[in-house]
Amino acid sequence: MAANTKTSRKVARYAVPVAVAGVAAATVAMVPAFANAGGPDLPKVTAQQLIEKVAASDVQQLSGTAKISTDLGLPKIATGLLGGGGVAGGSANPEDKVAQLASGTHTFRVAADGPDRQKLTFLDGKDEYSLIHNGDDVWGYDSKSNEVFHEKNPQTGKDAGKDHKTADRMGASPQKIAEELLKAAGPTTDVSVGDTAQVAGRDAYQLVLKPKQSGSTVGSVQIAVDAKNGVPLRVQLLSAQGGKPIVDAGFTKVDFAKPAADTFTFTAPKGAKVTEGVDGSGKGDKDHSFKALESFPGLDGLLGGPNGEGDVKVLGEGWATIARIDSGAGKGLKDLENDKNAPKEAKQFLDSLGDKVTGKFGEGRVLSTRLVNALVTDDGKVYVGAVTKDALVKAADANK
Repeated sequence: MAANTKTSRKVARYAVPVAVAGVAAATVAMVPAFANAGGPDLPKVTAQQLIEKVAASDVQQLSGTAKISTDLGLPKIATGLLGGGGVAGGSANPEDKVAQLASGTHTFRVAADGPDRQKLTFLDGKDEYSLIHNGDDVWGYDSKSNEVFHEKNPQTGKDAGKDHKTADRMGASPQKIAEELLKAAGPTTDVSVGDTAQVAGRDAYQLVLKPKQSGSTVGSVQIAVDAKNGVPLRVQLLSAQGGKPIVDAGFTKVDFAKPAADTFTFTAPKGAKVTEGVDGSGKGDKDHSFKALESFPGLDGLLGGPNGEGDVKVLGEGWATIARIDSGAGKGLKDLENDKNAPKEAKQFLDSLGDKVTGKFGEGRVLSTRLVNALVTDDGKVYVGAVTKDALVKAADANK
């Protein structure tokens, strides 16, 4: 959970908002800029100096409360599949819980003491879901169902980060989201310093990342950085179309003192059902970024089945990156439309798609959100990215 660069490689991959980082490239193009209008009066810094401040931060201990609001504009069927926005209740598996952050507003308590001890407690009314990493053990506990998920995480210390273990993916915090975005920002990104701000009662600078390329659904990313210690305090992902942020994740309260040791102690409650987990980076993890598409009933067949064995080709770069998925299954939307035995959920999925589009590639339909759009063609190919519908059609025409 710390902003230390040695631990930043252990990037959170459960946190749904982090997926947007995949649309940017490798090294930051710095744009000197100065601004502090409307916020606390702080010494002026360049974008280069501010990113160096984040990279040099050695904060590894903190506790506090954070809130994340996500408005992807998902179809109703997708929101239902993600649990309707609730976090507590049901499975104790961390993947199931953190995936639900894709919609709605959620509050959680955070605690960290170095790379081997972190705790996130998601609050949902009177029910809670806790994810605890303490040395070799990772625990997930759902109070509503009284279920416990346990996984051994031997990759600690000098070997940490070699595999994508559960403990390495505890990243719904503003710090981890910011780390991933900064790592991904590249020559297709303008980076500047925006207005200063106060977040969780602390003075902060704001880094502003904007795509240089046209066609992105992302307007900008704003990262509030603690002026004193360089810790990212808030991340806001803004749509190119305006409106409220697509993602707004930030601390509402934060303390950089060492948490009490018993914060990370967990014992399964009496009578709780305990499930021993396995590492989530199993078969098909190389296509992890696009697994969400398989959640839609009927689309898994178009993508080559539940194991995601279809061919994935990356087109373009930076914020304009598009993935072309070719299942090789020989199935398309028309097959799904004409399948009398298709489940009703598959028909609901078809209804959630937008109007038909045509081009040199043929015909298809677009699944639209405020961030990620996907073009599903009648010949079974899928083009997906944080880009506009027109950009997807153009890519399909050029790669038919």
